[in-house]
Amino acid sequence: APWGRRGYGSGEYLHRSIVPTMHYQKSLPRLPVPKLEDTLRRYLNAQKPLLNDEQFRKTEDLAHQFEKGIGRQLHEQLVAQDNQNKHTSYITGPWFDMYLKAREPVVLNFNAFMSFNPDPKSEYNDQLIRATNMTVSAIRFMKTLRAGYLEPEVFHLNPQKSDTKLFKKFIRFVPSSLSWFGAYMVNAYPLDMSQYFRLFNSTRLPKLNRDELYTDEKAKHLLVLRNGNFYVFDVIDKDGNMVKPSEIQAHLKYILSDNSPVPAFPLGYLSSENRDTWALLRKNLLDNGNEEALQKVDSALFCLSLDDFSVKDLVHLSHTMLHGDGANRWYDKSFNLIVTKDGTSGVNFEHSWGDGVAVLRFQNEIFKDSTGEPAVSPQSQPASVDSSRAVQRLDFKLNDALKAGITKAKQNFDSSVGMLAVDMIQFQKGGKNLLKQKKVSPDAVAQLAFQMAFLRQYNQTVATYESCSTAAFKHGRTETIRPASIHTKKCSEAFVKEPSKYSMEELQKMIVECSEYHGRLTKEAAMGQGFDRHLFGLRCLALSKGTALPDFYQDQAYARLNHNILSTSTLSSPAVQLGGFGPVVPDGFGIGYGVHNDWIGCNVSSYPSRNLKEFLQCINKSLEDIFNVLKGKKIGS
Repeated sequence: APWGRRGYGSGEYLHRSIVPTMHYQKSLPRLPVPKLEDTLRRYLNAQKPLLNDEQFRKTEDLAHQFEKGIGRQLHEQLVAQDNQNKHTSYITGPWFDMYLKAREPVVLNFNAFMSFNPDPKSEYNDQLIRATNMTVSAIRFMKTLRAGYLEPEVFHLNPQKSDTKLFKKFIRFVPSSLSWFGAYMVNAYPLDMSQYFRLFNSTRLPKLNRDELYTDEKAKHLLVLRNGNFYVFDVIDKDGNMVKPSEIQAHLKYILSDNSPVPAFPLGYLSSENRDTWALLRKNLLDNGNEEALQKVDSALFCLSLDDFSVKDLVHLSHTMLHGDGANRWYDKSFNLIVTKDGTSGVNFEHSWGDGVAVLRFQNEIFKDSTGEPAVSPQSQPASVDSSRAVQRLDFKLNDALKAGITKAKQNFDSSVGMLAVDMIQFQKGGKNLLKQKKVSPDAVAQLAFQMAFLRQYNQTVATYESCSTAAFKHGRTETIRPASIHTKKCSEAFVKEPSKYSMEELQKMIVECSEYHGRLTKEAAMGQGFDRHLFGLRCLALSKGTALPDFYQDQAYARLNHNILSTSTLSSPAVQLGGFGPVVPDGFGIGYGVHNDWIGCNVSSYPSRNLKEFLQCINKSLEDIFNVLKGKKIGS
């Protein structure tokens, strides 16, 4: 068995990094607070394509008044406050507050998903085998992280120099307070890992007005959901070692063969409810004798959701991973690891505790480990243990108010999910390779296609959001890239309205201009030099004073810029097949996309006020036009 070969014990860890996991954390540079004039200049650049001349003049005046007056005072206070808090970043507090004070349900509004590629060995895509292997790899990840053996997360600009054994042996002897500079000298950028501990034993607890994040690293059990029933069993023994994979397999097999019916009132729906409603119901649950059961749910290592159906296609996959049926998920856990009947697997994660970077690293590691060093094989026999004793099914005592609350939550869930459309395209006529050969940024081209598509369909340019990680800084989170610019607007109008007016060279030049500008915005955002987080921080400071919000923030144009009709996010990884999220506004599109070597994938969600099918056709047409022009071919009508 693979387990024996590794030696029971080495099987506890994914790897043993030469450099301790948190070696760079202490010396990470701090997230800069941009200069106020830079922020307002960038803000006006982002407003320009969205406003007519008269509206723009008004917004420009408000920005100048803000810069000279109250904005300057707020900025100086923010900088002073930031200097008093050197251990963190200026965005940490406001950003946690933004997520935790939000009262909308987390499902569809905040939680996102990423689904795994299938195991390359098809016989390993059996539900029991894959669930066991993924669970074991997740536990190995947790143990590796907690032991400090997980390789630090580093962005290598020159891997030949920095991603080497020699460099690692050198840097581990450089004290933590200086290690970042050592990496920087060889063009490597260590990333913040302060979010990682919240991957495990963590949950978001509903509270009135502001939720709380809860972590209990002492808990040793896993939470498993099947058919809306809750099960727990220990996966760590009293000495802190992982329970044998064959025993984990036996317990999961026992759960998969349990024929308890779906509960009449499945508790999972409560975690999909409005947060204040859920907070009150949770208080009722606690008062009704469910404290111990809820404690088990909240402190569990993570939530493994076993679904009793197979995935039909990629659209069905997206619906399953983004929301599922509501009964078989606990949306408040830091993540749900979902495995369906045919072994299709993915992660649905709660967003307040962390960003895509930490979840992606987790998924990359457990995909690599579960496929490369699987703990059990299709030939493995589950251990002959008494699972009926080891596995506990949680029983919840429900009174009439709780039953009514669950019924209402289910109605709300079904109606929200019923309105969500998800669809996707795979553009097969080119990707990263061709775009790099033509010297344009692949991300810029995808974003230009979204602008062009929306203009073609709705004849307007609207507020657009692209997330960018600021993990290169201590306690960095994300910054916004604003892909809609005067350049994308001009280029889109040329392509959509009157391509015949321009020569091939002019059209190509416009694409290059968009690419260069987008590249600059991306670099600025990654360096903490966007404008969105800075303005958000100033706004939070103004609100905390209890005085009237400055006129600058009461501008309709400010509200419109923050009503992100196009919300976009990209990732690509050998482990991930597909990612996605809901629209962030009722009349928006949620666009998860990836530019691969020779194709581009877009997975898009929307509500009924938008025509999703047509939008996807328009993206496809835009990509075709852009690729044709880059190849020197005429645009088809």
